[in-house]
Amino acid sequence: MDGMTFPEIDVKSLPDGAYLLDVREPDEWRAGHAPNACHIPLGELQGRVGELPDGPIYVICRLGGRSAHAAAWLNHIGREAINVDGGMQSWATAGLPMVNDDGGTPFVA
Repeated sequence: MDGMTFPEIDVKSLPDGAYLLDVREPDEWRAGHAPNACHIPLGELQGRVGELPDGPIYVICRLGGRSAHAAAWLNHIGREAINVDGGMQSWATAGLPMVNDDGGTPFVA
């Protein structure tokens, strides 16, 4: 991503208790997400940045592109943000726990 700088982390390296921000769209979130993630779609992030806690924010999306943009912007405004490399697709591949909002089997494509 030209001109953007942000740290990245592998899903298996996320620290215990990490604040995970999911920036995917609502339908993606409903289909399957990390159990303790916070959901703020990328398009709403600038208006809702005040909802984020102080300290490191681990940002995730489907594949890593939107979360990279979010992490770069958050770092640009002085927040500490780390992109989760590979997004929820890597999360699912790693066999990490997922939940969805309708009680069915989580789906990540």
